[in-house]
Amino acid sequence: MATTPDVENRESRGGHFDAAEREQSVRSKTAGSRSRFERSRASLAGGVSTGLRRSAHPYPLFFSRGEGSQIVDVDENPYLDYTLAWGPLILGHNPPEVTRAIGRQLANGTTFGAQHDLEYEVAERLIEAIPCADLVCYANSGTEIVQVALRLARAVTGRTQYLKFEGHYHGWDDSVLLSYHPSLEEIERAQGRAVPTGAGQRPDGGAVIAEWNNRESVEQAFAAHGAELSAVICEPLLANSGSIPPAPGFLEFLRQVTSENGALLIFDEVITGFRLAYGGAQERYGITPDLATFAKAVGAGTPLSALAGQRRYMDAIASGRVVHAGTLNGNPLSLAAAKAGLDVLRSKGAAGYEHLRRRAETLREGLERILRSHGFTVCTCGDGPVFTLSFAAAPPHNYRDTLAALRDLYRDFALALLDEGVLVLPDGRWYVSFAHSDSDIDQTLAAVSRAAH
Repeated sequence: MATTPDVENRESRGGHFDAAEREQSVRSKTAGSRSRFERSRASLAGGVSTGLRRSAHPYPLFFSRGEGSQIVDVDENPYLDYTLAWGPLILGHNPPEVTRAIGRQLANGTTFGAQHDLEYEVAERLIEAIPCADLVCYANSGTEIVQVALRLARAVTGRTQYLKFEGHYHGWDDSVLLSYHPSLEEIERAQGRAVPTGAGQRPDGGAVIAEWNNRESVEQAFAAHGAELSAVICEPLLANSGSIPPAPGFLEFLRQVTSENGALLIFDEVITGFRLAYGGAQERYGITPDLATFAKAVGAGTPLSALAGQRRYMDAIASGRVVHAGTLNGNPLSLAAAKAGLDVLRSKGAAGYEHLRRRAETLREGLERILRSHGFTVCTCGDGPVFTLSFAAAPPHNYRDTLAALRDLYRDFALALLDEGVLVLPDGRWYVSFAHSDSDIDQTLAAVSRAAH
């Protein structure tokens, strides 16, 4: 039987992780998850509540509880958790300040469909923290709040299109789920046009596509479409595709080119918000956008998103000229959690965030050192408590560079870690929370050594 190119690449770049044995071991320990997954497939489309969970290998695990840096599955297997529920749990699982706040609010009601004190109390905290925030408004998910931001940009500029970057994720709406994770063949075939991610999407989302960290690509987009571009939206750290930081001067360039062309600059801080710093990527990188979207960490594990922006733009929402609606917007349970979570994060101060960053760097450097010592070609890319590990020769500069990574090898690595009691995301992204301790990092690196042995 001929050796496939992927196998040849694996053999030339390092070892392996005994995937077959690891899978058998995981299956033997997770019978409860396996039976629940089979049962759920009979009633729940795909057996999961979001399609991203289908990529779990050998099957999605079912969990019963979490505490701090650990999560426990229905078979009572504990795991050190670096998924953090795909990002929201910046304080770890079940933080007592947050759960107590939710409990107090729960005793008074779950939702009102009317105003309550938590709405302005949380808004005041957001305005204090976020550099671009003169006013804020709420929704329940990152997808929703991005739509509010783009609608607002169209309204205040009178333009219909917007610029997004390859590999950047801004939710699952048709208008933004474009050129997210296309193959090189799809990129070449599209010849600069947006590539839909799935079937059934409307063919024209109004998106103009550019390459991350490529000034010429952005300049060409403005030269061709500048009169119709209402905004440039980006993840200021490309967390969803390789955790790629902005190249030196690139965010400054986006700030300049949007200002010169009458377009808004929108930071999608769904992941970076309250994670890279208390003031998010805006504070970390020193660039203030016109608008910014937040979710995940802002809700401390509850469904909450927010749009923050300069008053001259947000006034269009305040006046009702731009429609912003939603029955559960400003839900008191979510805002109780947000208020408590933000107060804890604020109390950490700059020193607390720097300590979190150093702990994440210790983990990141240890992963590289151990895997390289076992013959693997590996690199990491990111910023502080969010980074991506790839089996590739060099950190990526843009989305297309991420396609060189050996994804099957990472899947085997993640499976071996699962067998060792460490839970990681399937796409190579690692999140570190304030709940992770030095001991957790040591235990994780010991598990990596065993996985790579």
